[in-house]
Amino acid sequence: MGFNIEEELKKLPQKPGVYIMHDKNDNIIYVGKAISLKRRVTSYFRKTNKTQRIKNMVKLIDHFEYIVCDNEAEALILECNLIKKNMPKFNVLLKDDKTYPYIKINVKDDFPNIYITRRLLNDGARYFGPYANAGAAKEMCEFIKSKFKIRQCKAFKYKDRACLNYHIKKCSGPCMGYISKEEYRKQINQIISILEGKVDNVQKELKAEMEIASQKMEYEKAAMIRDELIATERISQRQKVSNITDNDIDVIGIARDDAEICIEIFYIRNSKMIGRDCFFLKGLNDEEDSEITEEFIERYYTSKNIIPPKVMVRADFEDRKLLEEWLTSKADRKVEIKVPQKGEKIKLVEMAENNAKITLDNKKKANKNVIVDLKDTLGLERLPRKIESFDISNISGQYMVAGMCVMIDGLIKKNLSRRFRIKTVYEQDDPKCMEEVITRRLRHSINLNNIEKRIFGNNNETEQKNELIKITEDTKNKIERLSQETKSKYEYSKGFGRLPDLILADGGITQIKATLKAIENVEKEIGTKLDIKVYGMVKNDKHQTRALMDINRNEIEISEQIFNLITNFQNEVHNTAIGYHKFLRDKSMSKSKLDEISGIGTAKKVALLKTFGSVQKIKEASIDELTQVKGINEELAIKINEELNK
Repeated sequence: MGFNIEEELKKLPQKPGVYIMHDKNDNIIYVGKAISLKRRVTSYFRKTNKTQRIKNMVKLIDHFEYIVCDNEAEALILECNLIKKNMPKFNVLLKDDKTYPYIKINVKDDFPNIYITRRLLNDGARYFGPYANAGAAKEMCEFIKSKFKIRQCKAFKYKDRACLNYHIKKCSGPCMGYISKEEYRKQINQIISILEGKVDNVQKELKAEMEIASQKMEYEKAAMIRDELIATERISQRQKVSNITDNDIDVIGIARDDAEICIEIFYIRNSKMIGRDCFFLKGLNDEEDSEITEEFIERYYTSKNIIPPKVMVRADFEDRKLLEEWLTSKADRKVEIKVPQKGEKIKLVEMAENNAKITLDNKKKANKNVIVDLKDTLGLERLPRKIESFDISNISGQYMVAGMCVMIDGLIKKNLSRRFRIKTVYEQDDPKCMEEVITRRLRHSINLNNIEKRIFGNNNETEQKNELIKITEDTKNKIERLSQETKSKYEYSKGFGRLPDLILADGGITQIKATLKAIENVEKEIGTKLDIKVYGMVKNDKHQTRALMDINRNEIEISEQIFNLITNFQNEVHNTAIGYHKFLRDKSMSKSKLDEISGIGTAKKVALLKTFGSVQKIKEASIDELTQVKGINEELAIKINEELNK
């Protein structure tokens, strides 16, 4: 008996826990926590004000499971772990899930080393950071080691002779006994104080030592201390955040535009700004800042071992106290999530928000600049503001489909992506499929443009009236409504919109010719030329575009910015086509005759269909051919052959 959602909802307990949503292929698509499992899970299947992301998720739910926890904090920890492990598609996931560099000092060693690490261990060492910029962390580490003459070698051991670093005055030579443990430890303590932001005390000590050395006419020692003093000043040259009494804070700011959301996080340590980072989230524009803030904090701090005592945000949210308890437990000391209302602290949040907005604006400008760069690279007369690309997907000619993606002003518009089933090509022939799909796509815009021209673009009043008579009243009303309500937005928001300025063919000369043939097909139909430029994307060994190609097979080198833009575009159209192909294949598989054969599960069914392409070809396969498929032995192969050939 299948999973009956309504019946299972009745069994849910009024207890805290974690719920896990699965699709029909048993993939985990969403993980959530709840104070009351019954109330929260039931709400997904009732008519409530759900965001578009949740609506899309609910459509795919085939069954769910849940884990009861003793309390909300336990549920939160379990939820975070399950999300990190399974990466469900409908949870808010941070693409930039990198670990940040820290400066590490092994204070337990006799002669500690200083180096960069991304792993935080409970090993008694001192860690300083995180540094948002790995290059800056490395520069800082090398500068400290050089100026304070800290050992450079990875493994310390006593030697018979000093290494080159000692001779070029970059190491004090502890391996040769040239510096005592006490003197070396004194330098390490100074470095720790500097990294902790306690620069003033260190500078006072160094100035006093330099004076004494000068008075004793120990000028070489005085010069060494002077260099250390200069080093401390350089290290301490960071942005000071005025009037902030809290030493360590993370400040989170959110900014939005019509395409995506930017979250900017400032790292303040010892009342100084030591770095920042930003994250871009898409598909959440109809969600409140409070919801986004809550999910961001959960996802972000799941992978962080060092958490500051305070996190500042603009929007309060329902589970703030719960997240504070979780962060406190994780940090092993009190952590607060503050929602400041006035004073310098709210100014910090506003600064993070303003920077997030600038980051978004700069991203837009960068996209527009790369379009200008593309225009100049290709020698086009006008900006290719609307670019389209197409990709074909099939397995041995089965489930032949195509994906289409659109880029406007350098931004990929997912709402304008389209999917096609191939209708006129019956064998595997990608160029023919490409010609068919692009011909069909162009006709959509041509038909729309022709109707609009007949209604809105005719200057002769008499001719316009005659044209209107030829069109039914219903069609006329639709066109007039289109004109009044959405005509100004039509080219970017509805249907296929206007014709593209540029088509990037996903392949070499063969696909370029197929695209041009499609354009020629439509030009013959309408009796006029279309101003659409076509270039091919030449791939490297990793299937990434390394250059563009024109109809004469000339390869055109592209800049790194264009490479990144086209690679993202190429990945998007490829995923669109592959996703549609997989959807049709899975749909076909779910109704396959293979389901009726005992011993054939999902894995074996997928393996058979991947190998042969269709049930018909499996039916025609010999016993020997069937046994070549992973998991199919001779006994099962005979059973498959007999069942399919009844």
